Amino acid sequence: MSVQTHILPPRYRDPERIGHGGMGDIYRATDSVLGRVVAVKVLAERYAQDESVRERFTREALSAARLSGEPNTVTIFDVGEHQDRPYIVMEYLSGGSLDDILRAEGARPPEQVFTWLEEAARALDVAHREGVVHRDVKPANLLLDGEGNVHVADFGIASAAGMHSLTMTGTVLGTAGYLSPEQARGERAGPASDRYALAIVAWELLTGRRPFESESPTAEAAAHVNAPIPSVCDGTELPCELDPVFAKALAKDPAQRYGTDSEFVAALRGALAEAAGSTRERPIVVPTPPPTEATRPLRREPDVGYPPARSAPGAWPLLAALLLFGAVGGAVLAYLLTRGGDTPPAQTTVITRVQRVTTQGRVTTVEKPVTVTTAAGSTPAPPPSSGASGAALNDAGFRKMQAGDYAGALPLLERSVQRLQGTNSLTEAYADYNLAFTRFQLGNCDGVLELLDRSEAIQGQRDPIDRLREQAQQRCG
Repeated sequence: MSVQTHILPPRYRDPERIGHGGMGDIYRATDSVLGRVVAVKVLAERYAQDESVRERFTREALSAARLSGEPNTVTIFDVGEHQDRPYIVMEYLSGGSLDDILRAEGARPPEQVFTWLEEAARALDVAHREGVVHRDVKPANLLLDGEGNVHVADFGIASAAGMHSLTMTGTVLGTAGYLSPEQARGERAGPASDRYALAIVAWELLTGRRPFESESPTAEAAAHVNAPIPSVCDGTELPCELDPVFAKALAKDPAQRYGTDSEFVAALRGALAEAAGSTRERPIVVPTPPPTEATRPLRREPDVGYPPARSAPGAWPLLAALLLFGAVGGAVLAYLLTRGGDTPPAQTTVITRVQRVTTQGRVTTVEKPVTVTTAAGSTPAPPPSSGASGAALNDAGFRKMQAGDYAGALPLLERSVQRLQGTNSLTEAYADYNLAFTRFQLGNCDGVLELLDRSEAIQGQRDPIDRLREQAQQRCG
């Protein structure tokens, strides 16, 4: 509903109050100069009466404006003061906030949560690199655009308005649940404080509640300082494999938390994938001549870079038998599936690779020709269409990697990387790594180190990346 008010400068017409919080009111208005709808946040009158708070509010807003234009960050258009009330003009986002979704729908599916968290983490990591700390990360400050993408709002403004103080009436209720232990103790907030708060947001989005939720804001703030971290799987269908991730993200000591927000989200996604049994591995390929330690290929780690469970020493003979059985069984299955009825058969020689594993755990590969009968005129499955998505191209390239067809995987992965570049998604990170791995296997050093750096920048430090980088540095210089 439109309101008659002179609280905004004349430039901003037809104001309509769309939000109210402890720090002030938010209006939707039309910028008459540029002809666009904007959101205008005005500092509450009780704060505006304090000259030092007004100056700090404006200073923090100008600092946050440096982030305008960065991905997943609310753009600030103007900062000023009208009738002794500071205001901030920013882009208007029509999708509401994650707090609105939590109130209306409760816990959300993990895949949706991870997408939102990745977007929020991207914005926070950029802010931290620019020296800007948010200090009040919570669902209400994670806004959605019309396409459902998250944008982080209100960088630094909570601190400017004095909302970090637990003694200020009316300012803690919505934020105590996300306060880091150091903030609750009255200490200075840093990037690790924002990462702690994002972990609380993640917990709430996944479960529908906060880990230390209490009717008393003061009791909840104290729990952040003193209470042990509960298990996220208690009373939920979430796997307990997420507990170690949250234990690190919610560590009482800021130095023990994840180094970046994106690293936390990647670890969270990885733990869920591990719990679901995501144990695909990179193919074992033995080059000719036999590989040196520097060129020995890597096993494929699970999608997020966590190593698969290692087999106990006593399991190697059984593993060898299974590998041998699989190779011979595959040839027999190919024969049975490709026998024709009245169609004239065609003889095809298939080179079957048999992997042998010794008791010391060393893998060797021998090739045995197996002749099977295939139906005449049989054709291989068609490659992905030219319009396939980057993710589909990456999957197709990976399947060829599994089959040892690196020459066939190369063009698919190059197209995948080209289409995914700039998305900053985990799929882009995997495609970058797969292309680096494939080029290295083909003896091509072009761009391998750069691809590994790009993959690491998105998903954080991973052992497979480190190992491949070390091998590439030794071989490629």
